[in-house]
Amino acid sequence: MFSAPDPGLVRLRVSLRAVLGIGLAVAAAELCGLSLTASITGGLAALLALFTVGDGTVRGQAVTTALLPVIGFPTLALATVLHDVPPLRDAAWLAVVFAGVYARRWGPRGHALGIFAFMQFFVTQFLHAVPAQLPELYGAVSLAIASAAAVRFGLWCIERRTPPPAVPAPLTGRGLDRPTTRQAFQATVACGIALAAGQVLSHERWYWAVGTAWWIFVNTASRGETLVRGWRRVVGTVTGIAAGLLIAIPLHGAPVPTAALVAVCVFGIFYTAAPSYSWMMFFVTVMAGLLYGLLGVLHPGLLLLRFEETAAGALGAAIGVALVLPVTTHAATDAWIQRALRCVHECTATAARRLGGDEAADPARHVADLELLLGRVRVSLAPLVHPLNPFLARKESARQVMVLLDDCAREVRGLASVAADPDASHDARLAAACWRVEAAVHCLVSPDAEPARPAAPQAVPELHPGAEAALGHVHGVERALGALTPVLRRTPSAA
Repeated sequence: MFSAPDPGLVRLRVSLRAVLGIGLAVAAAELCGLSLTASITGGLAALLALFTVGDGTVRGQAVTTALLPVIGFPTLALATVLHDVPPLRDAAWLAVVFAGVYARRWGPRGHALGIFAFMQFFVTQFLHAVPAQLPELYGAVSLAIASAAAVRFGLWCIERRTPPPAVPAPLTGRGLDRPTTRQAFQATVACGIALAAGQVLSHERWYWAVGTAWWIFVNTASRGETLVRGWRRVVGTVTGIAAGLLIAIPLHGAPVPTAALVAVCVFGIFYTAAPSYSWMMFFVTVMAGLLYGLLGVLHPGLLLLRFEETAAGALGAAIGVALVLPVTTHAATDAWIQRALRCVHECTATAARRLGGDEAADPARHVADLELLLGRVRVSLAPLVHPLNPFLARKESARQVMVLLDDCAREVRGLASVAADPDASHDARLAAACWRVEAAVHCLVSPDAEPARPAAPQAVPELHPGAEAALGHVHGVERALGALTPVLRRTPSAA
């Protein structure tokens, strides 16, 4: 895990910055004489401000960070006021769940604000906060967001030199087919089931089940993705509980070693979030145990209850995603594969125009888009290639699809590099080959449509520097698409 690729050491720098920002937030709360409850609230607020805000520009990140209290303060007040009125509290939290997921339709900003609102409700249950504590909780959250902003935009603004990684545009739809609308209903039902099951297990720690159900729905798009994420969360929680028994309980809440280990956990959460959800949950679980130790309530039975609540939340998520407006793994994967195939065609066609003398044609942009789409295809295919998937034929088909799409991407990158060569030029054979690529893509994504034939190429000299290399790459794309066709036709539901 810790040897996973980290181009530009971005994950390392983001993780170290998170430790600095959260440490500064907690230190500010302690220097102001706030209570332990307020200090923990501030630390979690700083963690969320650094973890969830992911706008594409520094300016956008600053605006989203500034909006966090606007969303968080009313939610915090609502949660504390209703803390001792269970029916209203539960209904209000489910309303926050629905609104928080629905807000994802407004992109990274809606995503971050929705998570922050949910977690403000969660932390109130975690710390058993009451209305009398609101002033110092507000103060702690304000200090935390200010500290996180000072580090992120002042002391250590990584994004000014390394823009945040782009993400492909989400799948679209209307009404209940829109992913954010569908997931809002799914998550609300899942959290409702988790809430009921969690309260059966414990009247004091039931909120862990709700938190589990909520986080399983973050960054998933299909039934398979959600189930795999739930499994990974359970695995990370179990291993974190085992580590908590060995690490957190013997400390008995000693402040200095506990603070040092919490810093290690913060680093681990940020460093492993992208490559491994299970490892991230391991560090989250250990950190939760350490915080319970600080609060003086940690014991082995509490860690066992943590596992039970996590299992209840994962079960709620599984039921919600299976029964409420379900989207199968195959349907979601097919949509992403079609987008990737269209992008392959765009890359090839744009490179051909560039070789034909169109200086405005830039295949590099489409190649970058293709890399993003292939990353999303891998995520979508993950449930089909998971070791627990019993359908071996589908698993093998999914592997073949990914290998062949990677072959397409490799050839397209080579074609783009040839097109960037100023000595390369157009060739009539290249136009014909690009049309065959377009025809192959049409055959895969729109079997009933016929691609328009290109106009007859203009007369050009017979030999051109780079033309043979370009043709070789286009033929490579043709071969990969040709091999992909029977795979997708043989198992269309696995596409």
